[in-house]
Amino acid sequence: MRTPQFPIGSPFNAGSTALEVVARQYLTGKVAIVTGGSSGIGVETTRALGSAGACVIVPARDLSRAANVLDGMQGVEIEQMDLLDPASIDAFAKRFLETKRPLHFLINSAGIMATPCQRDSRGYEIQFATNHLGHFQLTKNLLPALKSANGARIVSLSSAGHRFSPVVFDDIQFNLRTYDPFAAYGQSKTANVLFAVEADRRLQGDGIRAFAVHPGTIVGTSLGRHVSNEQLKNAGVIDEDGRPIIDPSRGMKNVEQGASTSVWCAVSPQLHGMGGVYCVNCEIAPLIDPTSMTAGLGSTRPGVLPYAVDPQAASQLWELSETLLG
Repeated sequence: MRTPQFPIGSPFNAGSTALEVVARQYLTGKVAIVTGGSSGIGVETTRALGSAGACVIVPARDLSRAANVLDGMQGVEIEQMDLLDPASIDAFAKRFLETKRPLHFLINSAGIMATPCQRDSRGYEIQFATNHLGHFQLTKNLLPALKSANGARIVSLSSAGHRFSPVVFDDIQFNLRTYDPFAAYGQSKTANVLFAVEADRRLQGDGIRAFAVHPGTIVGTSLGRHVSNEQLKNAGVIDEDGRPIIDPSRGMKNVEQGASTSVWCAVSPQLHGMGGVYCVNCEIAPLIDPTSMTAGLGSTRPGVLPYAVDPQAASQLWELSETLLG
């Protein structure tokens, strides 16, 4: 049975950092894969897990850039992979499975946001293809290693931006409706939550639990390259001089704080026996009334909309994803 969306009394909070979350963790012998581990909050996720003794594999499109970013970080391995290239995902997973190592933590952190209308080589809308389908394929391919861990966790990086759109099953690829960058982003982030819900339902019998995460609003990473300063100012997340406003109590965080919930979901013993939930501020988030949500980038109220954790939609998305991947 899926864990309900109720807070459980975490000792951490919105201002906690990823390093604080792992401060008393002993992860020697554990293996993690962190997509997006050489960018934004993924870097701090990688740093935190490695500092606690885990071996962290970071798949990256640009190996030299990743090596520069992660230089000197303990326990890190870098491998080639492109989430928009199905063959690249297959090749990465094959290489990892050939090592015969168990996979204890799969943190699907990579993503893009509010891009202009683009399609991948299959004709799929690029935000849905990158943020959801690529990670779906990767997770499915790595299931043997996740099962062999005898207690693995999958962490799916979503966003409060899931409130911009449910998954529109009748027109996921924007073939019939006018393309909107934030609607496409919201749809992909809702898909990230639904993926965690269904992955947890399907895989918990194999000792695998899944969680979805909102990291907070973090300005200054590559994720926001398509969002203008004017939009960020209107949202109240940067000041008049263009500097990020850091106020964890309102969900506006630095990268160290932004990585904390991902790490908490991966390693917290408090979550033993739980899964299929959306988390924020190192805590299971409550369900929220859709009519109470504030629209726009600056809406920081923690919580998850009911459509993002709907089990029927989660099952439908899983089956559709398998069809789309052939």
